Amino acid sequence: MKFFIDTANLQQIKEAQDLGVLDGVTTNPSLMAKEGISGAENVINHYKAICAIVDGDVSAEVISTDFDNIIKEGHELAKLDDKIVVKVPMIKDGIKAIKYFSGEGIKTNCTLVFSAGQALLAAKAGATYVSPFIGRLDDISTDGLSLIEDIRLIYDNYAYETQILAASVRHSIHIIECAKIGADVMTGPLSAILSLLKHPLTDSGLAQFLADHAKAAGK
Repeated sequence: MKFFIDTANLQQIKEAQDLGVLDGVTTNPSLMAKEGISGAENVINHYKAICAIVDGDVSAEVISTDFDNIIKEGHELAKLDDKIVVKVPMIKDGIKAIKYFSGEGIKTNCTLVFSAGQALLAAKAGATYVSPFIGRLDDISTDGLSLIEDIRLIYDNYAYETQILAASVRHSIHIIECAKIGADVMTGPLSAILSLLKHPLTDSGLAQFLADHAKAAGK
């Protein structure tokens, strides 16, 4: 399973990249705003800065909701770097745009997916990635992980090449369960990725090893 980090924070992206397990980055207008990035030129420059750090795909989201402007924005984003994946919302004109981009060989990420039917449409349109938001489904007392299971089954039934990008991942259990189900990618905050490192027996075992070593060394 690929690990993407969901942020626009360059320091966190670099930390994840330095860890050696990062496969890509996802961003959105909210994450950009959180980092104080505003204005079209600043946003474009920030995407370039992200691409300079990572080796894998970088999802850059359009803000238009009509076909013509989605296409215009998508072309502008795609020409920034070969790593750019144009992130398009799950709406009617979004699906039309994904089909168009697919025909041009431009990578796409269909975002704000909350049902298997939406994921099916995205795959038929040729999306490179589909992003079901499991954390947000959990927030409304719906099992987000069951959606990943449904999409995996449907895609496997028909050999769709669209990759399932589990989004809105909140913690280590989300990551492990997505890996068990067979999500192709997970994207979440740095804290969720780092949480996989933690186990109390690892901490206590290491402390004991170090204490025994110090005792044997006469320290």
